[in-house]
Amino acid sequence: MDLTILYRGPLASCDYDCPYCPFAKRRDTTDQLRADRAALERFAAWASAQSGDRLSLLFTPWGEGLVRSWYRGTLAELSRLPHIRRVAIQTNLSGRTDWVEDADPGTLALWCTYHPGQTPYDRFLGKCHDLARRSVRFSVGVVGLPGHLEHALRLRAELPADVYLWINAAEGHSYTDEEAARWTDLDPLFPYSRHPHRSAGLPCRTGESVISVDGDGTVRRCHFVRAELGNLYDGSYRRALGPRACPLALCDCHIGYVHLETLPLYDVFAGGVLERIPAAM
Repeated sequence: MDLTILYRGPLASCDYDCPYCPFAKRRDTTDQLRADRAALERFAAWASAQSGDRLSLLFTPWGEGLVRSWYRGTLAELSRLPHIRRVAIQTNLSGRTDWVEDADPGTLALWCTYHPGQTPYDRFLGKCHDLARRSVRFSVGVVGLPGHLEHALRLRAELPADVYLWINAAEGHSYTDEEAARWTDLDPLFPYSRHPHRSAGLPCRTGESVISVDGDGTVRRCHFVRAELGNLYDGSYRRALGPRACPLALCDCHIGYVHLETLPLYDVFAGGVLERIPAAM
């Protein structure tokens, strides 16, 4: 089986407090952090044992994972396994970067978001250049709010030329054609993010070759459809896998609509779907 898994455990604490973030953050207690670590270790043990499958793994925590040692260690360990095609994580890049030396740079990838006002620009840019020096695959992105345009322009000028800079349309924000054109100049793929995609009844890879898994091992087709397909750890999800149409009216998040079969994004991001790196980069 060739399977892509989006894993989201119970971790919800973040060292940033972005006003535009759609996730409701909390300050995790010691017990909650222990539970998250145990859930991640269980998932990593399962993934490590699936040597008969080919797995691609994207970690999408509610909070910031890479400030936690267990996420850094898990990504490094999984990246060295021959049946893991890709292991990636969404991160604000606030933590240390030297840990990537323990990982296989051919398998590890980072999806990095710059949040103006939450960290000094030079600190974030320095970490990007450090990743580039260490030959780690990564993309960098910014939420497309008017106040972020200057930061995004500076990033594009000062990041390595081969690093893809993506722009996410801000949730609930409408763009005039003139505004959209400015963002599209920075990210030619911004038009895919500008408007939600009509998805009802359309074929999608989620639930067939892509699944979402939570800390208890509950499997769903994606993060946005709550119907359960079974459990990862008892294997019950496998018999539920198969082609199915999207039950939602709209899909407005990249980690969802990238899997729609009616969009060309698997070709656009060939080899870099999980870390959001286009094939041309």
